[in-house]
Amino acid sequence: MCIPTWALTPTLAQVLSAIGKQSPDINQGVDRADPLEQGAGDQGLMFGYATNETDVLMPAPITYAHRLVQRQAEVRKNGTLPWLRPDAKSQVTFQYDDGKIVGIDAVVLSTQHAEDIDQKSLQEAVMEEIIKPILPSEWLNTSTKFFINPTGRFVIGGPMGDCGLTGRKIIVDTYGGMARHGGGAFSGKDPSKVDRSAAYAARYVAKKHRGGRSGGSL
Repeated sequence: MCIPTWALTPTLAQVLSAIGKQSPDINQGVDRADPLEQGAGDQGLMFGYATNETDVLMPAPITYAHRLVQRQAEVRKNGTLPWLRPDAKSQVTFQYDDGKIVGIDAVVLSTQHAEDIDQKSLQEAVMEEIIKPILPSEWLNTSTKFFINPTGRFVIGGPMGDCGLTGRKIIVDTYGGMARHGGGAFSGKDPSKVDRSAAYAARYVAKKHRGGRSGGSL
């Protein structure tokens, strides 16, 4: 049997149905007489942050890391780089001087790919079609380091290549290390879980009352 290295395969997937009711001890803090009202099922630390550093009021490192993988998906889907596969991750390290961006120190982009593409061709194509169109040239210099698929082969990816998705890399869901994080993942949680809803609310307030270029947090 031919096993795909990049798709969800029904014959290899196992679905466990183990849905139960919430503990009544927790639920008594959640349900209210008014169905439009809802309590919180727990306590925690949640933070909101906003900065004028980018047009989306997010820190530049996480913003451009997101844009790189968005571009990866775009050129994969439109056929520009048809040998790309869905799994990818990125990280961008910026240099700051007195709170202002002066350049990009390092760019990491790892992308899943078809088996028949060689490393040199992949690196050149990723640089030209993904990295250069996204990262502002004024932030790149001869000292900027680029790591494109630095470990080499990346054919097997997604659920076929690793186990578990919930709660992975929680800092990617927020500010990429430029602000505090309470530690609670967002994945799989409804609004009664303040790990998610209060983090969203704090972000909303921070956007409305952001500080200077270095940002403001709550």
